Amino acid sequence: MTPLAQAKSYAAEAVASGPATVAPPSFDGQGWLVVVNLAMMTAAFVLALMMAVDLVRHIWRRWRCDRPSHPVTVWRAMVLCFAVGIGLRSGGAAIVLWGWNPLRPDDTGALLLLQRMIDPVAVACGLTGLAIAYLSAPGVVYQLRRKPHPLDFWTKLPLLWRPAAIVGLSVAAAIGVVATR
Repeated sequence: MTPLAQAKSYAAEAVASGPATVAPPSFDGQGWLVVVNLAMMTAAFVLALMMAVDLVRHIWRRWRCDRPSHPVTVWRAMVLCFAVGIGLRSGGAAIVLWGWNPLRPDDTGALLLLQRMIDPVAVACGLTGLAIAYLSAPGVVYQLRRKPHPLDFWTKLPLLWRPAAIVGLSVAAAIGVVATR
């Protein structure tokens, strides 16, 4: 039992008094829905974490030469906020789904509480990203129209193989977990 789970928990009481389901009762016994949620939340967490780490590495390397008002710095900060928000939100949901165990209601209740504690921080990160996007839009749009740089997405498509593999592995793991519970 975790220290967080030792406190009186309404969530733990609800899990203990509810049906012994393989996933939260809100899934209404729909195994396919558990698989989809478990896979997508896990993949979103891993991909958002990868993006956040990559952005932090770029910010750290360019710390001395990037100006705070430069469009690249603003873009990195905005995307970092979105990646952290997505990572926290999907990570909290994935932890609850991975750790769901009606036979250990105290631990499951602690995970549910942890998820609810993480949610406001995740939303705050997302709203901060939106604020940065909103505040920087006039300057960034002006800069992009003044000196446009065409983007070639097609040559970058091979970069999506690793994220696609992560999604595929997450789906396989989710199917395995749900099938063996």
